Amino acid sequence: MKTISMTTNLSHSEFTQLASEQQIEKTVQALQAHGIRVVVFDTSEEARTYVLDLIPDGAGVYDAPSRTLELIGLAEQIEHANHFQSVRAQLSTLDYATQRHEMRKLVAAPDVLVGSIHAITEQGEVLIASAAGSQLGAAVFGASKVIWVVGTQKLVRTLEDGLRRIREYSLPLENERAQQVYGQASAINKLLIVNAEHEPDRITMVLVKQQLGF
Repeated sequence: MKTISMTTNLSHSEFTQLASEQQIEKTVQALQAHGIRVVVFDTSEEARTYVLDLIPDGAGVYDAPSRTLELIGLAEQIEHANHFQSVRAQLSTLDYATQRHEMRKLVAAPDVLVGSIHAITEQGEVLIASAAGSQLGAAVFGASKVIWVVGTQKLVRTLEDGLRRIREYSLPLENERAQQVYGQASAINKLLIVNAEHEPDRITMVLVKQQLGF
């Protein structure tokens, strides 16, 4: 994994400070009222173990591009797991030029989507921004199960705060990472706001009381 130098000038302490217990409790209640299951852990190690145990044997698992999953070692463990199948490993065997349609189908409807998000409001709104949108279809409907791992610094008060967090904080960091890893800039081309989930237990939000990801 490449080392990323965070040279972007950021002064938004409001977007890096861990949420208070009161804010966590308020956000958890809102998410649960909107049909999203929530668990809270003190450490990323606890969260990683929980997520791996939550994935059914034999499932096809797509770990969406996520700095959070990389930092806690979950992306690597999913790729090399034995009791389920990594969609990303399957994708590596296909040719993008001739098998792009097959690749789209694998990403769009995995059994399980594991990833992260950019902000959660105290009203229970979940925000995800993406340049290509590869993880959005599965999050909205395609995946049978969705598991999001989120550091509590991503909890914000309002929807406008969440949008500001994406524009002013997440994008500059992701843009720098994309330049170094892919050689191209990132952008907020597609933005998903999840207000609620109608299917019980489809979405699990794993909150971690650590600063994780952008």
